[in-house]
Amino acid sequence: MSYKSPPQTPIAPRNVRFAIVGAMAFIIILFLSNATFLTIPAGHNGVMFKKFSGGLEKDHIYSQGFQIVAPWNDMIIYDIREQLKEENMDVLSSDGLPIKVDVSVRFHPLPDKIGYLHDEVGPEYANRIVTDVVRSAAREVMGRYTPEQLYSSKRDSVRLGIEDAVKVRLASKYIALEAINLRSIELPEMIKNAIQQKLVQEQEKEQYKFKIEKESKEAERKKIEAEGIRAFQEIVSQGISDKYLRWKGIETTQALAESENSKVVIIGQGKDGLPIILGD
Repeated sequence: MSYKSPPQTPIAPRNVRFAIVGAMAFIIILFLSNATFLTIPAGHNGVMFKKFSGGLEKDHIYSQGFQIVAPWNDMIIYDIREQLKEENMDVLSSDGLPIKVDVSVRFHPLPDKIGYLHDEVGPEYANRIVTDVVRSAAREVMGRYTPEQLYSSKRDSVRLGIEDAVKVRLASKYIALEAINLRSIELPEMIKNAIQQKLVQEQEKEQYKFKIEKESKEAERKKIEAEGIRAFQEIVSQGISDKYLRWKGIETTQALAESENSKVVIIGQGKDGLPIILGD
């Protein structure tokens, strides 16, 4: 009985082995490249979370550009550019009347504090913090004023009051406020009509008051003018005598007689004995 050796597995050609190793290396490099190399875009900053060495690096901020990250760490990227958020809300005036207000707020996270922002709030800070702070401040500030004040005279004071309150509260959460704008304040139609009518009446009252003051000043001016004319006449009547007038008449007659104009002078025949001059 003859013995047969078991069949041997054929050895793969060398080029096939190289292709398999190369493919595996390519897959590994591709996997690591997605997790290890990244680019932080313009207008953004990043903060690193290290799973095996201390967790979140709150004080180490990564700026825009190419970054190398270990595959077991996470880079959290924040948009640090200015953002705009609009809020429509219902508030109550000081006397309890409902008012609709449209507020816009411009803000951005503090670039060097995004680690603390991420640790305490997270990427949804705009909805979780900014919205709540703006609504709370608007209701608090606008509740100090009457509908008439909110509609007309105190609008800018209301905006500044909301802005000051929001700025302080957002700063405590590592968010910078740029500006608050009251886009619109809408009162109940009945209240708005009553305020407009009152404003028209006040304007008419001011116009009437101005007219009365103007006429009063004009009457005072005419009175002062009349008193001045009367005083002048009294001074003239007391200080000018007939002899003085006769002497001035003689001087005037002499000046006319000496002029080159042709004339006829009749001596002693005029009123008060003054000469009569007949000219051309």
